[in-house]
Amino acid sequence: MTSIEQPRIHRKTAISLVLGLILTALAAGVGVVNAPNAIAAAGLPALPLSTSGSKIIDATGATVTLQGVNWFGFETANHAPHGLWSRDYKEMLAQIKAQGFNTVRLPFSLQAMDASTTSGIDYANGLNAALAGKTPQQVMDVIIDEAARQGLMIILDNHSQADDGFMYDLWYGQNGYTEANWLGTWQALAKRYSDRPNVIGADLKNEPHGSATWGTGLATDWRRAAELAGNAVLAQNPNMLILVEGIEGQVAGGQKLDRHWWGGNLEGARANPVRLSKSNKLVYSPHEYGPGVFAQPWFSGSNQASILADRWEKGFGYLVDAGTAPVLIGEFGAKNVGLDTKEGRWIRQFADYLGRKSISWTFWSWNPNSGDTGGVLLDDWRTINLAKMALLRSLMNKEAIAFAGTVAPLPTPTPTPTLAVDPAPTTGPANPGITSGVITAKIVTDSSWPGGWCGKLGVQNGTSNKIIIDKIEFDLAIGGAVSTTWNGTFTRVGNHVLVTPPSWAGAAAGSSFTDTGLCVTGAAPAAVMATTRIVGASTPTPSVSPSVTPLVTRHCRLLPNSSPSRC
Repeated sequence: MTSIEQPRIHRKTAISLVLGLILTALAAGVGVVNAPNAIAAAGLPALPLSTSGSKIIDATGATVTLQGVNWFGFETANHAPHGLWSRDYKEMLAQIKAQGFNTVRLPFSLQAMDASTTSGIDYANGLNAALAGKTPQQVMDVIIDEAARQGLMIILDNHSQADDGFMYDLWYGQNGYTEANWLGTWQALAKRYSDRPNVIGADLKNEPHGSATWGTGLATDWRRAAELAGNAVLAQNPNMLILVEGIEGQVAGGQKLDRHWWGGNLEGARANPVRLSKSNKLVYSPHEYGPGVFAQPWFSGSNQASILADRWEKGFGYLVDAGTAPVLIGEFGAKNVGLDTKEGRWIRQFADYLGRKSISWTFWSWNPNSGDTGGVLLDDWRTINLAKMALLRSLMNKEAIAFAGTVAPLPTPTPTPTLAVDPAPTTGPANPGITSGVITAKIVTDSSWPGGWCGKLGVQNGTSNKIIIDKIEFDLAIGGAVSTTWNGTFTRVGNHVLVTPPSWAGAAAGSSFTDTGLCVTGAAPAAVMATTRIVGASTPTPSVSPSVTPLVTRHCRLLPNSSPSRC
């Protein structure tokens, strides 16, 4: 999910006394909704946490359901959680705790952990005094320590390599960051917080997608990389939970569903599960969103409730049912939560599903500046969205939640063909559809309808060199218009459109770039041309698409503010 720019030039633990929570909130000077009946007590469970079958357990063996919220900002150019431009961090954490959350997921970028400065923090009248003059890493230290005092657990989430680089598909290759850099950052964080037991989890990479694979043994094999990073973290801090998200594309070993959200395909764990040095530390963590984020095809069926329940069972519920490992939904959220909208019925059914199966979760987001979901807070960064919090309170209490639908078994579909994995090395590009020896540009169609389409501008690198993409060009059909764009500057002169991709736009040898996209009214262009250069070279080379055949179908969440959602 993503933020709209703000001032940046960007469920079972001990029962508490409701009175204590209200006093905490009043002491912080914030308004809250009535506290739920089964809110976790102030204080932490017996740490460290581990897993047993499909449950997360504390040091005494008691079941713990993580019920949290995402507070983003460390992954942006601010290098600090958002909202501190108007509030003190202690007050913010106190309000999070007062709502009944027991966990905060903190997204961060590798760039922020390397940086020396922050922005978007108000220090007037003594606000955020403990953060003044500190590096982003030191600010994170202070936030984590205060969270511990408030009785909140922390999950660290590597959201991107570069600041605001959440659209990038892999865990390496953005702005010069390597897999070794990614591993090194996780090792350093694990070691740094080994004496902070409330730092309970490492979400290794947010939403792998695009060229990410599962079980292939290639450099792009996310299962391989997750095992590598997970074991590196456990070597430094054997107490941390390792959260592994899925991918987007097809997995080795076959799958039952034909498509998934970014980071949502955990079907690979059936045939190729993640193997860690400490097997009782693995948690699988998909993300799930509704039709308000992107109109995925499964939202258009007449038996909507049955389709959704079937997807959730096949996508990740099977891991819980089989006792393979716990599942934590790292992100889910929506603007609407009522029965009067399709989005509201979706999230109500999903919350009911999570409660019935006692699945852990962290809601997206606490921040109100998530363009396609909004947050628990309203735009003033103080007032609670009462409708959302009422739904989440029911989820915390594992109450039955009405969603105006009936779940019935679906007919057994034809299985998706197994992705073939060639154990022998190949000399051609790893990605299908890439022509060896040449660079081509094509339209990557996400969705279409009579009179228009949305898609990405794909550049395929069939050479043996890494390339930088300087510009992409195409001509609109007569009467055509660009309605939405993301990850690039689009300039139109007549029917000709010149696109300047972001500075990190590129493609390794045998891979593709598909992070710049648009929605268009009218027909697809007859040709697309990309101007690229080899890394280290100064002379750009134009590459023209031979046709407009789609490269591959991808699905991403679109925002109304002409930028992609935080994926």
